[in-house]
Amino acid sequence: MSGKNVQAKILIVDDEEYLCELLKDELLSTNLFEVDIANDGAQAINKIQSKIYDVVLLDIKMPRISGIEVLKFIKEYSPDTEVIMITALGDIKLAVETIKLGAFDFITKPYNFDELLVSIQNALEKRQLKLQNILMQKELSHLTQSDEIIGQSKVFKDVLDIVARVAGTDTTVLIYGESGTGKEVIARLIHKNSLRKDKPFVTINCAAIPDTLLESELFGYEKGAFTDAHTSKPGLVEIANGGTLFLDEIGDLSQYVQPKLLRFIETGEFRRVGGNNILKVDVRIISATNKDLNEEVKKGNFREDLLYRLNVVTIRLPALRERKEDIPLLVEYFLNKKTRGRKKISPEAMQILINYDWPGNIRELENVVERAAILAKDDIIKPEDLALKPELKEDYYAKLMRKPVNTLSLAELEKIHIENVLKANNWNKSKTAEILGISLKTLYLKLKRYGISEPF
Repeated sequence: MSGKNVQAKILIVDDEEYLCELLKDELLSTNLFEVDIANDGAQAINKIQSKIYDVVLLDIKMPRISGIEVLKFIKEYSPDTEVIMITALGDIKLAVETIKLGAFDFITKPYNFDELLVSIQNALEKRQLKLQNILMQKELSHLTQSDEIIGQSKVFKDVLDIVARVAGTDTTVLIYGESGTGKEVIARLIHKNSLRKDKPFVTINCAAIPDTLLESELFGYEKGAFTDAHTSKPGLVEIANGGTLFLDEIGDLSQYVQPKLLRFIETGEFRRVGGNNILKVDVRIISATNKDLNEEVKKGNFREDLLYRLNVVTIRLPALRERKEDIPLLVEYFLNKKTRGRKKISPEAMQILINYDWPGNIRELENVVERAAILAKDDIIKPEDLALKPELKEDYYAKLMRKPVNTLSLAELEKIHIENVLKANNWNKSKTAEILGISLKTLYLKLKRYGISEPF
């Protein structure tokens, strides 16, 4: 029912005054409702115009202004107010027609009070759901106003819908998405719209820190815990106390640290490395990965019980190729961000960006747009200003088509893409790493792994 502390507002509309008073007394006896009475349609309309009612109990047959006319007025003037029609046994067919006009339910005279009470409770629940949905739509609209949240595609709005639902809770969230899709942006958005928004948002990249240091980075260490530990140091879980801890690339978390993280999520308790005291903090966990953690569980690389704790709510971020209608919006945003609106993009160049598959996703798009904005000789970015030139794109797809797509591994696709970006940047490895959204060290490792070398 609608709220335990606030009484639901009920309006009884019937030309039989005795029946109205009797029903009012019965409803007031429950201590759940605030009840008003109107003895004809004109009174009802006046009251509805001056006060918001949760539920109206409306007699169908009344002199001058009928219940049908009052129902039509309510649905136009206050559409979120639920209406339960009151009818005589002979008016059942007419009552059914009122459902088509928007009435929630109908009851027959003489009514059973318990049945009426159930109908009112159901109507209040429906109204509450409608109001929550309206509130959520407003929250969704607010979310999309964030500078970093760009997109109008259905798949992206579905993501924002989940964000709006989970932001106000403390549940753990696992964000799946390819590299460059904006997993940290979504995690920050959840934090920004949560009750923890005024507390720290702390990030750690589980793939970027050596296994030997990851535990001490997360949980801290005491003086003397290891060589060079000359002072005690709090871990990130302590720094994030009261706020949100974002565990990026959680799929790369070492098997040594996994059980320690599991215990922390279950209890909020931990020990610093080298310490004996049990410490306790209040932290919300949001994690992200570009791996299939169910597959990692099958391979024995990831604990199943930890996965259950992490993915109470799962958000799957679409790749940029799955939301191409958002590319023009993103390009415009990046150009405004980088050039303060001084540079625009030609339709031909925009079409190239839309047609491209973006293995590096939004991060790659941002880097390509930034490079084009810097190198463009005038205020209009043309196809020749893009790293993804048409002839290179054609070569890129031609190379893919030498083998059936369903026989290409992810490694083969990545190799082809790296070669393509290297060519587009005249084998400038620093710029290539920047466009791909990876470190120069990672790029060199991939070049060695795939046997890619610059032609003489």
